[in-house]
Amino acid sequence: MHRPTTIERAYQLARSGTCASVQDIRQQLNHEHHEAVEAHLLGPTIVHHLRELCQRAAHGVTK
Repeated sequence: MHRPTTIERAYQLARSGTCASVQDIRQQLNHEHHEAVEAHLLGPTIVHHLRELCQRAAHGVTK
């Protein structure tokens, strides 16, 4: 079975609605023992995308 990369899993979590923030995503990824979480989720672009996806998921917006 394919384990998603840290980035793939971050996007899955953001879209799922189970994480309300990028910090929640970081914590979950660390809990799941993904490697280099901080390094992967450091850049402003990915942080912006993940934050936006979390907000959309919280409001039930899928696109």
